Amino acid sequence: MSGIEKIDKNFEVKTASPDGMVYFDCTEKPFEVNGLLFSQDGFLRMPQVIADSINGGVKGLNCNTAGGRVRFVTDSRQISIRAKMRSIGKMPHFALTGSAGFDLYADNDYEGTFVPPFDIKDGYQSTLQRQSCGEREITINFPLYSGVVSLEIGLCAGASLKRAKEYADARPVVYYGSSITQGGCASRPGNSYQSIISRRLRCDYVNLGFSGSARGEEAMAEYISGLSMSAFVYDYDYNAPDEGHLQNTHARMFNTVRAKNPQLPIIMLSCPQSKLNDAFRRRRDIIMRTYMSAREAGDNNVYFINGGEILNIFGGDSGTVDNCHPNDLGFACMAKAIGDVLQNIL
Repeated sequence: MSGIEKIDKNFEVKTASPDGMVYFDCTEKPFEVNGLLFSQDGFLRMPQVIADSINGGVKGLNCNTAGGRVRFVTDSRQISIRAKMRSIGKMPHFALTGSAGFDLYADNDYEGTFVPPFDIKDGYQSTLQRQSCGEREITINFPLYSGVVSLEIGLCAGASLKRAKEYADARPVVYYGSSITQGGCASRPGNSYQSIISRRLRCDYVNLGFSGSARGEEAMAEYISGLSMSAFVYDYDYNAPDEGHLQNTHARMFNTVRAKNPQLPIIMLSCPQSKLNDAFRRRRDIIMRTYMSAREAGDNNVYFINGGEILNIFGGDSGTVDNCHPNDLGFACMAKAIGDVLQNIL
């Protein structure tokens, strides 16, 4: 059979750049890059020297741009991207638009996805025709499971270009956890739960989700404890090798972060698994004990979310792609559960 794009034009991926576009480096003003650091090697989520000291997974995944955004204001009717990339996340259960694509919002309205070609190797270019008119704040979300070296933004010649409005709090919410935290398997970056919460509460955030590699190491806890943040959310249950490891690290991470941040709101949650077996229940109880111990010690700025209840907010067992990683419905459930708590404390 011929390719589907020959039968249904809506599946056609357009990578040509229209004439008359003017391109800008997204790291230069007035563009604002949030959630990422920029180095000579490209975009990173934390300093590479620190990532190298934690474990091999964090070392390699640090260049994955989960949580990255570039924001600006324009009235350009078309917006293009030219991305140079050093790694492409391709998995059988993960949409390429989520792992390697960028998507675009005007104010809080989704306007489209810069769809990568299936044979993408080291980057791509793409153009979107905006659905709205006039000057609006644009947010372009970076890929969740790929590495971006550079990103250029193309605007129509003569279009306005201004700085985006500051977030409500200059300090970001910091999220630490597993592949779920990193964004697997959202269909596009804007559907990760942190992105949904950010649009709802207009809060900045940093995504420190490291697929298969979040084990609550002391070096990671020390790094996080030194960040300026409005809240800390941690969820690495799935990546703890066993219950003993979770027991030995979970309260320790809390205490390390709390020691340097006595007033910081800290949210802890167990894994979002709606079908809890005995092992999952024991893990949940370990996390709950960290929470209860803090509360009994007089800490009123700590919060617990039972992950076993999260996916039942909307779709139950329809919320994952593999009984582990959330799909968009599952991430909407997570955004609701965590966002409700953050709304009350921010």
